[in-house]
Amino acid sequence: MADQFPEKGFALTEGSKSVTAMLRFFDASLRRVTEYMSSIGTVWFFLLVILICAEVIARELFLAPIRGVTEMVAYSVVGATILQLANTLYSDRMTRADFLLSIFGEKFPAGKAVLEVVVSMLGLLALCLLAQAAWPKLVDAYISGEIVGVPGEFSFQVWPLRMLVIIGSAVTAAAFLARSVRTAAQVGFNHGVRGWIGLGITITALLILWFTAFPVVMDAGLSNFAIGALMLALLILVVLFGIHIGVAMLLIGFVGLWLLKGRIALSYTMLGLAGNEFLANYYFSAVPLFVLMGLLVAAANIGRETFAVASWLTKPIRGGLGIATVGANAIFAAITGSSVASATVFAKIATPEMIRHGYNKQFSVGVVAGSSVLGMLIPPSLLLIVYGFLAEQSVGFLFIAAIVPGIILALAMSAMIWINATFFPHRVFELETHKEPELNAVTDIAQAAFLLVPILGLISLVLGGIYGGLFTPTEGGAVGSAGALVYALARGKLGRARLWHVLVETGQIATTVLFLILAANIFTIMLASSGFVQNISITINSLNLNLIQFAVFYVLLLVVLGMFLESVSIMLIVVPIALPAVLALGGDPIWFGILTVIAVEIGLLTPPFGLACYVVATTLKDMGIALTDIFKGVLPFVFVMFFVTALIIMFPVLASITYQ
Repeated sequence: MADQFPEKGFALTEGSKSVTAMLRFFDASLRRVTEYMSSIGTVWFFLLVILICAEVIARELFLAPIRGVTEMVAYSVVGATILQLANTLYSDRMTRADFLLSIFGEKFPAGKAVLEVVVSMLGLLALCLLAQAAWPKLVDAYISGEIVGVPGEFSFQVWPLRMLVIIGSAVTAAAFLARSVRTAAQVGFNHGVRGWIGLGITITALLILWFTAFPVVMDAGLSNFAIGALMLALLILVVLFGIHIGVAMLLIGFVGLWLLKGRIALSYTMLGLAGNEFLANYYFSAVPLFVLMGLLVAAANIGRETFAVASWLTKPIRGGLGIATVGANAIFAAITGSSVASATVFAKIATPEMIRHGYNKQFSVGVVAGSSVLGMLIPPSLLLIVYGFLAEQSVGFLFIAAIVPGIILALAMSAMIWINATFFPHRVFELETHKEPELNAVTDIAQAAFLLVPILGLISLVLGGIYGGLFTPTEGGAVGSAGALVYALARGKLGRARLWHVLVETGQIATTVLFLILAANIFTIMLASSGFVQNISITINSLNLNLIQFAVFYVLLLVVLGMFLESVSIMLIVVPIALPAVLALGGDPIWFGILTVIAVEIGLLTPPFGLACYVVATTLKDMGIALTDIFKGVLPFVFVMFFVTALIIMFPVLASITYQ
């Protein structure tokens, strides 16, 4: 879809030219407004690092904690997130699964354009509902003079932050409106009158369907369970057709509550709570902090130095560069917690190096994409933070429990590479007579130790502080970000332009995740209200499945969902449904969290979605590497992940070590 209003197509009259010019001006102006708003939210995410670090220092060194910081951070995250939401839409970062829509668009381009208009109009509706539901909360906070924090020390009124939610929602609604108008113009200009007729028929049909089907369902006397099941099926259907996942969960949760209670008032109440209260949790500020730390680490070239050391250490081993990539990814994961960051960094560093030394392209890109999944398992992990919230489990315990599975997975990947390089060299090298080259990046142990000092220091700072009880995981994200920033600045790796790019990237990634969590809240409330979760647990118990059988079925389900949806979305939808059943079967929620993350991460490598593969393909687009080569290259890593998953299912103790 074009970013601007089309200039070619029909011969334009003077009037239509004026309208087009006005629409372009509105779209461009709105885009600038969203960039300014996003800048405010971005700067605030950065200020959180300073505020939290100041509180940690005051508390630990001077025994004088800054009271009220926790509340200030928690409530401000809501406003900072919603302020940046419109910019994520303009930047095409708002999460959606458009694989089926792309296939449909290849055969029916006019139909795809029409569906894009519908997608944007549904986004407009969702954000208008969010703004409307947030209004009473703003009025109440203003009239009552609601205050959070510690009066007399560090406190503030809540209503300005409530106002940010409404402003951000309204501007995002306007961005969806501009997107729908822009796409509708494309329909007409690219497909003529028939395109506009098709658009009109589609919108009319959807309106008729709503005004006929909704009353029928309302009066049908469906059980609460049936309504919950219907809404879940509808969610999966609309997500597969390209509707933004957060928008879909928000709208369907809203409609589901309306059907369950027979009146719309409760839906507005719960949506208002989700938009204003749910993210106002100190827990969620860990998301932007860990994202920022990962991006700062990448900007500081720590990934390149890690790979250099790993290459030197594995030089005598057959397939050493591939094993070095796995090892570097494992170390890098311990300070970033992001598979996407790992895939981006090592696609640029490791792939050209391996190809230059005789490895075939398919293996080279496969090892980068395949080992990048370590970023979401080895702590600190963003997915483990999300799971900890959903399951109400200690993030610290989850981090500890993930260490052994992470090491096992890295070793299993390395063993697979060595076996292939030794016994099936044609799978790894361009020539079977290939010999490992001498790499000159690192020459001795002293140089290797020097390069590893900042890496190990940052790992010790973050994980040591968390496990040692000096600070919480959220505070660990802030301290780690500060440490990475100081290191990058000291090395001269971070100028003003690059720092700003890192901050903007942090805001967009964090906002995408937090909006998904916000929208999933109302959908989860709807499912819980329907009794769907409880009935599923009862049904599973009636099947007399044991824990291992259920775990196998669950892993396969997550892998299938991972072919179409991204990791956080899958967890937000599935974990609230599956966790009660696991607990009823006697499963350990910590073990279940590790199992969930590994299974979900398999989806990062499997077509058609395969996010890690797409990241590598995008990063290496100038090298002429086909996406199919990447998917073929990661197949051995998918098998390794299934093997490790089976180990964890058979031996739960491997993923249950928390040293409690």
